[in-house]
Amino acid sequence: MNRAGSRARATRTAAAVAAVLSLALTATACGDDGSSTGEEGSGKGTITFWDNNGGPRTKVWKKIIAEFEAKNPDIKVKYVPIPITNVQSKYDTAIQSGGDSLPDVGGVGTAYLANLAAQGALDPVTDRVEDSPLKGKLIKNMVDSVRAAGGDEKELFSVPTSANQGTLWYRTDLFKSAQLPAPTTWDAFYKAAEKLTDKGKNKFGFTLRGGAGSIAQALDMMYAQSGISSFWDGDKTTLNDPKNVEALEKYVALFKKVTPAADLNNDFAKMVAQFDQGDIGMLQHNLGSYVDHVKQLGKDKIAGIPLPPSKDGSARTIVSNPVDGLGLFKASKNKAAAWKFIEFAASPEMNSLWNEDVGAIPANVGAADDAWISKAPPTKAALESLNDPQTKVVQLPYYLPDWNNISKAENEPSFQKVLLGQMTAKAFCDKVADELNKAQAEWKKNQ
Repeated sequence: MNRAGSRARATRTAAAVAAVLSLALTATACGDDGSSTGEEGSGKGTITFWDNNGGPRTKVWKKIIAEFEAKNPDIKVKYVPIPITNVQSKYDTAIQSGGDSLPDVGGVGTAYLANLAAQGALDPVTDRVEDSPLKGKLIKNMVDSVRAAGGDEKELFSVPTSANQGTLWYRTDLFKSAQLPAPTTWDAFYKAAEKLTDKGKNKFGFTLRGGAGSIAQALDMMYAQSGISSFWDGDKTTLNDPKNVEALEKYVALFKKVTPAADLNNDFAKMVAQFDQGDIGMLQHNLGSYVDHVKQLGKDKIAGIPLPPSKDGSARTIVSNPVDGLGLFKASKNKAAAWKFIEFAASPEMNSLWNEDVGAIPANVGAADDAWISKAPPTKAALESLNDPQTKVVQLPYYLPDWNNISKAENEPSFQKVLLGQMTAKAFCDKVADELNKAQAEWKKNQ
């Protein structure tokens, strides 16, 4: 990385941290008039709920709200759908204007949870969970992800409701024709990738993501193969550990050998469409594409499983996917009613209803045995692996102000260079690791 680029990134990191700290101080200052600390309220009246992915999930939320209001006739919920692309800026704008326009309850994903927590916008819900029917009923790995993303080891700044997970999708019809076993081990995966490839007939064993979003999936494949179970070793990232470098080398070596050349620029939508419409044996993505696969291929031709355990036979290692949740906003004047809504929405029945609709993993363990999960084998397998105490979850540092820059647009061109053989896997890992180590040091300095 050249010096100008390094200075630019460092400046962005410092500016982001300074902005968050400044806003946090502003939010604290506003507490003099009670606007930031809010009130418990009467437990009755109207509360406002912001859906952080308004549109796709509006129908299911309205159903949950109707059931909540029927059981709590003294509480009315004002539903506000916020497009997912605007939700973080919407929260930031409301905080900067003093917080009075913030909702009582809002959908909060771990990708921007740290930002909200640092600005003092959210009430910790640790004690409320402990004193509610939710105690001990939320998947531990999801709770750990939320706690890590909030940047506070002791406090929980949202109630987890769902999570996604990296999934290895494969064409059962193609595997059956080639008499191949399911890719439940890395050896089986690599052998299948080669055997299912016939470039002359435009058939490929695998498709990978080389365009936007490529690094997230590369991290999935790296840590799953290496078995390294923590993103940090002290204050240094494990991303450039020799085992991870070796895993990345094996992953990128698949490009153009057993994958289409178009993978270089494929984002999520193009990669999934290519898989669903062609003769491609395997795809690594998450549970979110299940509906697309079934729609195009049918349930009898597709299966999805968690990424295999590491090569040395140790426990399964998965990289944390963003966890969705419900946050209680500090400025709320009716926290008692707002908490009743959160508690209801996270209950086994409602949490199951919501996750069935969106195709995600429910956070409430009481939903694990519901019929719809048995009918969705990929979701069931993901849930079982996430609930398995032997599974190791690598918590990504969503709390770093510069995480999105480093893990997305800033380094995606470099990843394409690795695919093209213009940059080594080690050089790429060292570059990203250096940026992450500096961002971590900057973050710790400001704590």
